[in-house]
Amino acid sequence: MACINLLPWREDLRKERQREFITVLVGAAVLAGLVVLLFHIRVSGMIGYQNSRNHYLQQQITRLDGRIRKIKDLESTKTKLLARMEIIQRLQHSRPEVVHLFQEMVTTLPHGVYLKGIAQSGDGLKIQGVAQSNARVSEYMRRLDATRWLTDPRLDVIRTHASANGRVSDFTLQVGEAMPKNEGAGAAGAKRAGRRAGR
Repeated sequence: MACINLLPWREDLRKERQREFITVLVGAAVLAGLVVLLFHIRVSGMIGYQNSRNHYLQQQITRLDGRIRKIKDLESTKTKLLARMEIIQRLQHSRPEVVHLFQEMVTTLPHGVYLKGIAQSGDGLKIQGVAQSNARVSEYMRRLDATRWLTDPRLDVIRTHASANGRVSDFTLQVGEAMPKNEGAGAAGAKRAGRRAGR
């Protein structure tokens, strides 16, 4: 009976399988490395794209902030201009009032009454003057109350003292300003026209 030695064949088969295993292992490692590398490149690209988008959004936000500041400045300028326009309208509205008030004060002044000073505070006037008697002060108050532009005269102070021309009375009056109805309607129309022009 012939004896065949199979040891070298088995040894060669084992070495071949080891080489195949190492080759597969190396191939799997290389493939895994490529997958990781591709994933890293993909993620880096996505991060770069997102960073570029964030940078673009930040630029747009900065531009919008600048525009918002300009809008706020324009609104502040608009508010100031509207306030100035309102002051101008008030001055234009009060210009004829001053003329009427002075005219009424001159025409109502009785003989023997002299004015020393007039001061305006709000919707009222403070009148200081000298009269030859208390009766003339009362007459002046009646005349003021009868006018269309002045109302509700109130006597604050009256002092009688001697002077070179006899006894005289220093007085101080508080008088309210009144707007006649037809004048008020004209002023209201002017205000409405001013508002329409402001729009």
